[in-house]
Amino acid sequence: MKLITNYKYWILNFIGWIAFAFLMLTIDKISSSVGPDSNRFYYLISEGFLCGFLGFALSFIILFYVENYFDVGDFSKRNIVGLVLVFTVTQIIYNVLLWPILDIPTAYFLDSSFEISFFSKLTNIPHFAAYFVVWLFVIFTIKIYYHINIIKLRQAQLQTSLKESQLNTLKGQINPHFMFNSLNNIRGLMLEDVDKSRRMLTSLSETIRYSLTKTNVTSIALEDELEMVQNYVEISKIQFEDRLQFETEIDEASLTKQIPPMIIQMLVENAIKHGISNLKNGGEVRLTTEVSSEYLKIEVINSGQIQKHQNGTQLGLKNIEQRLDLLYSNQATFSLTENAHQVIATIKIPLS
Repeated sequence: MKLITNYKYWILNFIGWIAFAFLMLTIDKISSSVGPDSNRFYYLISEGFLCGFLGFALSFIILFYVENYFDVGDFSKRNIVGLVLVFTVTQIIYNVLLWPILDIPTAYFLDSSFEISFFSKLTNIPHFAAYFVVWLFVIFTIKIYYHINIIKLRQAQLQTSLKESQLNTLKGQINPHFMFNSLNNIRGLMLEDVDKSRRMLTSLSETIRYSLTKTNVTSIALEDELEMVQNYVEISKIQFEDRLQFETEIDEASLTKQIPPMIIQMLVENAIKHGISNLKNGGEVRLTTEVSSEYLKIEVINSGQIQKHQNGTQLGLKNIEQRLDLLYSNQATFSLTENAHQVIATIKIPLS
């Protein structure tokens, strides 16, 4: 924030200097004066105004240095020495100009024989320097406050950029992972059944089109995700035939809820690849959704057991956990449990 070009600052700065000079100089002298001397009263008013006005005018020199040559985030020796030099020069100018200026109201309101001694002028130097110290403290308070806010804003922007980068990286892991498995299925069927291969290619093309159009978004409606899951299941059914049974129990209220794209697909893919494919007689995959007052609950249950030695499974699960953490921090949860020869993957996404 540039104070030197801010007209509001200059208005408040002017009022502040005048008020401070009256408070520290004029009021004290008026209260200690003896007798109703109107000329002295007018002189003290003039003195306070002129001291404040001169301080206001010369504060421009220090502010110019601070805003153009002093790094508020770097209180190095060089910056401090420069500030002290500018401050000292300003004090010299202030005291050189002040007394000739005060001679004007002195000659007008006071006796011509009235004269301020050289010693009194010297003893007033620290007093007037204190004005600038107070002003400088206020300026640095404002500057540091805005500097901290800028740092916080930049950190927030960097974190947002990092999250977007990480999400894009994770999406890059999702698409090749899914395409690799599907293409392997097509390769296995190519010489056995051309019709099945053709149907698989159609479903795969729809799935790829979906994944490409959703690359730049972080959330989609659950009903859109279900279409993609259905395509994936159709591809898998061509390979597994009757060994794969897929059932859904979808809460109507969940269809419009926003979820990360392809996250249900990953759960279903994991259930089929590491659950059903390992069972000789196949099994069932059941997808359910449920909406409560606070969460959207997504659950994928498949026949089988957790294959902890499968690196592919761990990669997919870590991918899901990382995406939920990036998008919802610690408000979303993911769990994988086993119960009665069934693997249960559960995601809870906050609705607020």
